[in-house]
Amino acid sequence: MDILYRNTRGIGEPIKASQAILKGLAEGGGLYVPTVFPKLDKSVKELAEMDYRGVAYEVMKLFFTDYTEEELRGCIARAYDDKFDTEEIAPLVEADHAYYMELFHGKTIAFKDMALSILPHLMTTAAKKNNQTDEIVILTATSGDTGKAALAGFADVPGTRIIVFYPKNGVSRVQELQMVTEKGKNTTVIGVLGNFDDCQTGVKKMFTDETLKDDMAKRGMTFSSANSINIGRLVPQVAYYVFAYTRLLKEERIKDGEPINFVVPTGNFGNILACYYAKKLGLPVAKMICASNENKVLYDFFETGTYDMRRKFILTSSPSMDILISSNLERLIYHSAGNDAAKNAELMNQLKTDGVYQITGAMKQEMADFVPGFASETDTAEEIRMLYERTGYVIDTHTAVASSVYRSYREKSGDITPTVIVSTASPFKFARSVMSAVRGAEDKRDDFEIIDDLAKTANVSEPPAIREIRTAPVKHNTVCEIADMQKEVRGVLGICKTEE
Repeated sequence: MDILYRNTRGIGEPIKASQAILKGLAEGGGLYVPTVFPKLDKSVKELAEMDYRGVAYEVMKLFFTDYTEEELRGCIARAYDDKFDTEEIAPLVEADHAYYMELFHGKTIAFKDMALSILPHLMTTAAKKNNQTDEIVILTATSGDTGKAALAGFADVPGTRIIVFYPKNGVSRVQELQMVTEKGKNTTVIGVLGNFDDCQTGVKKMFTDETLKDDMAKRGMTFSSANSINIGRLVPQVAYYVFAYTRLLKEERIKDGEPINFVVPTGNFGNILACYYAKKLGLPVAKMICASNENKVLYDFFETGTYDMRRKFILTSSPSMDILISSNLERLIYHSAGNDAAKNAELMNQLKTDGVYQITGAMKQEMADFVPGFASETDTAEEIRMLYERTGYVIDTHTAVASSVYRSYREKSGDITPTVIVSTASPFKFARSVMSAVRGAEDKRDDFEIIDDLAKTANVSEPPAIREIRTAPVKHNTVCEIADMQKEVRGVLGICKTEE
């Protein structure tokens, strides 16, 4: 069965997967969603006998139906190779009544590697399939992790260029160093004097700016995205939820068909949406526990049915979740409204004009399997310390948000369903916050002294990603105002602004 992709805002006709991957963002600011959800055509028992690459193929082939088997297997083989430091790619670690799925064993030690290792291969394959000769310009906003993972994925890939915007004072020092030391000749990194939502809004505006698109077309360039607004980013994330279930089955931790819970720390809603898509495939998922930090716009939404971004933006120790505009939630809104593009467009316009929208009772009922929770900064630090003291296992701040939310959920609900906590980043990426939590006091030492201490404390080796940035020279030092983002892009691409 061919799966086509439709715009959540209802503009245009459905298109093939490869075309949706190339475009990234749909017309009118919409997102691409499958017209129908496929179902797993292999049993979980069969999948349990496969490695990560095999499971990834069986999941992605269901969504990317216009890719040949040779094309898709080739993309997967090039993506999930020795750039991951463990053969299992996404191992599960049992600690304190839960299974932590470690998604940080890739090149940039964060879960974004799981999808951004394959997206460049999917995209360049799609360009060939669709006879596209334009240079692909990847335009991306990052709250910390997407940026470096995208830079690493697209660095020096022929026919592509990548420009990443990040909030100048809204990422960890390690996150910033990973980005600004990127060596790829086709890469540009720009700090923005604003928060992630400002970066994301600025990028979306450029995607829908017809004058800019026309000026680029004249120069043989076209935009695409590496954010999870791109369906080519989202679908590869579905694979690791299926993989986690099959590992538990293979290790006889669960029985075939037994439901499990997933706890996902999320800000932009892409990671937990991938879990929802896995459930739609037929994976036995019971509850999807949506874990927020103090920027708890998603928690409030699931509790009340009202999405309200009119609130103070809080900088936390889990900066990749410091988001008030959760872009991928639009896909869930569309699906829960019965794939009603008009209803979705109405709500998205309300968000744009008023900063708030309210879903219907029927839509809220469609979301009943999502359980919201949030962790304060104190909760997050306490979770890191307590888990370390109980088990010796050290987690990063984002994973700690999820772990804390799960602990609270389990105590209140009594639910003892087998549960996987999605561990989205290495503790080395947020070493200062992690070690301050472990020690119970703010750590004022140099970042790399703290990292050395973390390696000893956790009894694990420092990842290569950290070793690389210790002495790497800064290659990107541009910082701009929010209003100047398009000006910077035009400058990078050598495109003069068309006169009115």
